[in-house]
Amino acid sequence: MKRPQGVTNNRITTGLLLVLFLTTVNAKQSLTDDSELLPEARHEKIGQLVTEFIQKSHYQHASVDDALSSKVLDRYIEALDSNRMYFLASDIAAFDQFRFQLDEMVRSEPLDPVFGMFEVYRTRVRERLNYALAQIEIEPDFTIDEQFEFDREKSPWAKDTAELDEIWRLRVKNDALSLALTEKNWGESQEVLRKRYQRFLKRMDQLNSDDVFETFMNAFAHTLDPHSSYLSPRNSEEYRIQMSLSYFGIGASLQLDDDYVQVINIIPGGPAAIDGKLQPKDRITGVAQGEDGEVVDVIGWRLDDVVQLIRGPADTVVRLQIMPAGALPGTELKVLTLTRNQVKLEEQAAKSNIVTIPREGREWSIGVIEVPSFYRDYRALSNGDKDYTSTTKDVKRLIAELEEKGIDGLIIDLRDNGGGHLTEATALSGLFIDNGPVVQLRNSNGRISRLDDPDPVARVAYNGPLAVLVNRYSASASEIFAAAIQDYERGVIIGQQTFGKGTVQNLYSLDQYVRRPEDEGLGQLTLTIGKYYRVTGESTQHRGVEPDIELPSLIDAEQIGESVRDTALPWDTIRTTNFRPGAPLDTTISSLTANYNARIKDDPDFQFLVEDIREVEDMRAMKTVSLKIDTRRVEREEAMNKRLQRENARRAALHLEPIESIEVLETLEGPDVQLDQAAAIITDLAVMREIEAAPEHTAQTLP
Repeated sequence: MKRPQGVTNNRITTGLLLVLFLTTVNAKQSLTDDSELLPEARHEKIGQLVTEFIQKSHYQHASVDDALSSKVLDRYIEALDSNRMYFLASDIAAFDQFRFQLDEMVRSEPLDPVFGMFEVYRTRVRERLNYALAQIEIEPDFTIDEQFEFDREKSPWAKDTAELDEIWRLRVKNDALSLALTEKNWGESQEVLRKRYQRFLKRMDQLNSDDVFETFMNAFAHTLDPHSSYLSPRNSEEYRIQMSLSYFGIGASLQLDDDYVQVINIIPGGPAAIDGKLQPKDRITGVAQGEDGEVVDVIGWRLDDVVQLIRGPADTVVRLQIMPAGALPGTELKVLTLTRNQVKLEEQAAKSNIVTIPREGREWSIGVIEVPSFYRDYRALSNGDKDYTSTTKDVKRLIAELEEKGIDGLIIDLRDNGGGHLTEATALSGLFIDNGPVVQLRNSNGRISRLDDPDPVARVAYNGPLAVLVNRYSASASEIFAAAIQDYERGVIIGQQTFGKGTVQNLYSLDQYVRRPEDEGLGQLTLTIGKYYRVTGESTQHRGVEPDIELPSLIDAEQIGESVRDTALPWDTIRTTNFRPGAPLDTTISSLTANYNARIKDDPDFQFLVEDIREVEDMRAMKTVSLKIDTRRVEREEAMNKRLQRENARRAALHLEPIESIEVLETLEGPDVQLDQAAAIITDLAVMREIEAAPEHTAQTLP
């Protein structure tokens, strides 16, 4: 699977390739239960190098001191046991003796206590999994009314083994109930769980010292900010392979989250993006080969083993069993069928279409250009190819084609666009502003540089009514473009507050900073070295870009985005740079908002989306599930019936035929409510501009 570009390269640092304690390991190394994981001499060298880079090159020039050490300890514990299912309160109390010593360890002292804490963790995992294996010897009673707390992130640590036993008794029962809800008999469920728990135990036995060290170093790096990270030598090589596109997959970024492989990002142009059903935060619970291969349960697997199952020859089929994002344990699973392939540049490219809106007695044509990422074919450019592919060139061509067809307004759709090449963000901005600065950059030394429209003499490609459609997954380069359009008063920003990723990273190959050949194999460090700022001086970091007109979204801004991350660098400001904005849009936006608010009251599609969001939010608020099978079945049936009723209410309001079953609904593609609303808003703007340009309007407003 290809790793994302631009901002999504920086998202890699949130967990995709950072390989915490349960991700990629050296499959050739097998450890026995009695093997002891110990720090190696080169780990001390790496710690010294990383500490030096952090103090000299990180944007905040962080001090590696007792205060940082305390934060690192908390983050290390969280990396090991984020859901508080393994450690005892006494373990946590014992670890506290190292709270103010980790800074010295990473700088110059042996890391034995760090490895010792990991050994405690590994011991607890083995205890829990052996307990779980003992539990499945007896079939659970699913008629008892019990509750399982699946979200323990904020719960107290278990005070003793008896309390952990009870937590795990309920967890195992829930695992079994989830399988029972798929109509598996007890023997089948028992076999699945036995293999799952034994696989988890085996994974513990295969860990090596680099895995432990990498876990700790990422706890260290993530204490600074979410995008700084460390990769071990093996995972540095994996990163290189991923970026080379030298294999075939589905085009999705994955990370391990507890026992589940979770989707982090969908890569534009890949099979998953083309199919459109796989979403960020979805969890992959099973993988099958071909159209009719058996689904292999992958809960509890190592990340690299799951990746190997998903990868395969081009044009072959892989089926993914998915637990949708935010779904409760035991929710009915979906199966997606994807055809493996490389990410295709032509599929990643910008695309256009026209939406027609009836208004004022005629059909208004609104052009829509979808920009999945900010791309540029640097290889073709370096070879002197003047026809190299780029976002800006493609969008300019599409604008010309749309204008030939007579559009009345234009929407640039940046939803789910995680960024890409900064040069393309500035160049694309230049298609809509005459000339001037687009973004400012401040580095770790406080030096501020300015990036201007790279082609200031070129004519504006489009000067009609313009909107930029964004959501929470619009990040980095997308935010730079949207911010420029907003600051220059060139268009209206519509949608959801953007991601808020306004930092710059640099990658350091640590092998380049040692002289002795025997020191090679140190891995690589990604470090945040700068921040982006708008021409107004405001940072895009943390806050992102606030839309002028906000639309409802199924993406939960309280779970997704920079502001969710507790170590995210703060929003701040620098001086405004010299730029010439257009006429203020405040009054125009107020009128557009009033029209929008009046319109949505009677829009069945809009009301359906609002109800869908409310239903999802109620589900997200749940922290426990029933362990009574009849209750779970009733809850599932009620949820499916409510969804079907909402859809049929929408269809009735639109005078469409009702749908008979949820199975039929699953095969249908619903309306794009956000795009429809954006098109209606930009039509309002086009109508306003046409009225303003009318001769009678001009005559009436002359002094």
